[in-house]
Amino acid sequence: MVHIIDGNEIAATIKNDLKPKIDALNDLGIVPGLATVLMSDDPASNTYVSMKQRDCKELGMNALDIVLDPSSPAKDLYSAIEGLNSNQQVHGYLVQMPLPNQINEKDVVSHIDPLKDVDGFHPENVGLLVSGNPRYKPCTPHGIQKLLESIEVDPSGKDVVVVGRSNIVGKPMANLLIQKSIGGNATVTICHSRTSDLKKKTLAADIIIAAVGVPELIDGTMVSDGAIIIDVGVNRVDDNSDKGYHLVGDVEFNSVSKKAAAITPVPGGVGPMTRAMLMYNTVQAASLQADITL
Repeated sequence: MVHIIDGNEIAATIKNDLKPKIDALNDLGIVPGLATVLMSDDPASNTYVSMKQRDCKELGMNALDIVLDPSSPAKDLYSAIEGLNSNQQVHGYLVQMPLPNQINEKDVVSHIDPLKDVDGFHPENVGLLVSGNPRYKPCTPHGIQKLLESIEVDPSGKDVVVVGRSNIVGKPMANLLIQKSIGGNATVTICHSRTSDLKKKTLAADIIIAAVGVPELIDGTMVSDGAIIIDVGVNRVDDNSDKGYHLVGDVEFNSVSKKAAAITPVPGGVGPMTRAMLMYNTVQAASLQADITL
């Protein structure tokens, strides 16, 4: 019987474990603060931002929501970033991607104060991660580590295939898994659009992490018996329902779940963990900026 990994349950535990740390900071007059910057009409981006703001309020953290018109010039976004960099009530913030075409995403990330970069995407923080001394672990990869830990799966010595090479998931995930540390020591293969014979790679994997953004790319013929499957993808597929679509992952759940030992659902798997780890990083940022060890 396959184990369905409940990301909502695990995320709730992580957030509950943060409450004593938040209380300890409150006792010192510090309220962890997270800001979000939205410059998009994309419905998914709006949903993600509102959920992050809700998480903050549930934990008693300060939440600041900055919304910019997608047609605004780049200088408006950089002005907002400068304000957040100097705002002492904001310990961490993120600029929600994707951004409009007139904005250079890499340039935007480099303008974020590395100490407030709770996504872990600033070049300085990427360098710390690669060197094995991360300041903030990127939220989705860190959340995946926690998911594996929750089902007592140690990646050490295992063959892991990461399908996808984005700066948000694929690359940092691989870097975390190869570190000489708890939750690491894996042998990692990164696959992508230029990979030849993807099926051969995935069949050899003990753990598959699918983060490529292609609906149901991985099916049951591509998975070995007893594999652990982490599905990061969230894809809209049109249908005849009232909403006009339904969500699927990068993994074809029905066929893969018949062979896997454990699998994350979509939704309710990785997504809640990403938000929980964002809260985790924000509390860590507040502690770090106040030079407090919790």
